Amino acid sequence: MPLPQNRSKRNMLHKGTPMRKTGKVIAIVQARLGSTRLPMKSLLCLRDVPVIDWVTRRLAQAAKLDGIMVAVPDTPLDRVLMEHLQRRGVPCVAGSEDDVLARFCLAARTADAGRVVRVCADNPLIWAGAIDRLVDFYDQGGWDYAYNHIPRNNLWPDGLGAEILSRDLLEELDAKAAQTSQREHCLNYIWDNAASFKIGTFDPEEDWLRRPELKLDMDRSDDFCRLALKPIHPDMDARDIVRVFG
Repeated sequence: MPLPQNRSKRNMLHKGTPMRKTGKVIAIVQARLGSTRLPMKSLLCLRDVPVIDWVTRRLAQAAKLDGIMVAVPDTPLDRVLMEHLQRRGVPCVAGSEDDVLARFCLAARTADAGRVVRVCADNPLIWAGAIDRLVDFYDQGGWDYAYNHIPRNNLWPDGLGAEILSRDLLEELDAKAAQTSQREHCLNYIWDNAASFKIGTFDPEEDWLRRPELKLDMDRSDDFCRLALKPIHPDMDARDIVRVFG
């Protein structure tokens, strides 16, 4: 991915009318077992710990979150994932397999979220510090939507952060998104209509964390092998992660 030219600490990409920002901040984790590129990935183990447990355990360290909800497809296969989460006391909800946007709205309503932090379950090294900074950035600015999960107009490593928007805006997307791609990739409507929204991102404060070339997510089998061969553990901090992968 080519690096952006604008590397300011706060980038306003598009202007719109900010949505109301109140209520609980809930991380909604998008998880499934039916991935074609890496089947069963949420229950694959890194250092004897299932990947979904890495994600929820690391999210639980975020001070700015009021709760976590995992949104899984309502399929016989994913029932196994639901049962795993229920045994661990992790809140979860099952919804449409193909209409991920509807599933996310269901999860937001179930959790009574006011602000929604969207998290992908293939980010086992997600960092609580990145989540807390994202929530602060979103709350303190006039953003409709903000993100730091990918190095797009910012210098974050790929896989440490997340995305955030209001529950009101999520419901608006659910009402307006008509294309299949906008239902399957639940925030695509924002980028497809970017001129209508105020989109924000920002750079890490620390020089050592400005590593947009680092890929820390787990999309395919080679990603899993790369992570599995590293000396990682579920409680490691961002500096150690960068050191191990740098």
